[in-house]
Amino acid sequence: MLRAMSEVNVKAGIECILKRIEEAYARRPVEHVKMAKPLLVAVSKTKPVEMIIEAYTAGQRHFGENYVQELVEKAQHPDILQHCPEIKWHFIGHLQNNKINKILKLPNLYMIQTVDSEKLATGLDSAWGKIQGDDKTPLSVLIQVNTSGEEAKNGVQPKGLMTIGAFGFDYTSGPNPDFISLMNVHRLIFEENALEPHAVQVSMGMSDDFEKAIEAGSTIVRVGSAIFGFRPKKTA
Repeated sequence: MLRAMSEVNVKAGIECILKRIEEAYARRPVEHVKMAKPLLVAVSKTKPVEMIIEAYTAGQRHFGENYVQELVEKAQHPDILQHCPEIKWHFIGHLQNNKINKILKLPNLYMIQTVDSEKLATGLDSAWGKIQGDDKTPLSVLIQVNTSGEEAKNGVQPKGLMTIGAFGFDYTSGPNPDFISLMNVHRLIFEENALEPHAVQVSMGMSDDFEKAIEAGSTIVRVGSAIFGFRPKKTA
């Protein structure tokens, strides 16, 4: 994972995104004012360790990875362990049951955003209990919801709180129906369980639509290319 020769100002990218997040948050309508302030997860998949350290030095703490093996390598990389002691890793890719232990044993694992089946949830719960032992600290997870109904996407039917949504939605036609769907699920969950709205996280929005997602109520946005630059497709 060698860094490309083209100059990418990671610090400036983070500052720009944070400013846009604040502006979008200020535009959030009154029905979503009780939602938590958005958290930026910098998507660092296929990006070299030095760029992650650069982002960390600039103040970024939450990072997202899509591939199990890449997260395993980065989370245990000696330079990351030395220079990024407070890093918080989010796994944001599809997780297979046979890879659960690889992920849960990693240092600084913060959240798994892609629990897309009851089988995976059960497997995570069982494995986490064995790893934690007497420590009852819960594992932070989000339920992935396939709001767009696309067969190529993982996720349960609308019951949870993370979505990718349909790509390239035309906002001139109105609000994104995937965002509306997830926020309806959010409302049902906090109302039926007597929770405050801010107690239930909603992860939706990426580089091309995170501002619209924040306006719709998102509390976690996943931004990669707008911070780290163009990301080539993974070949293996």
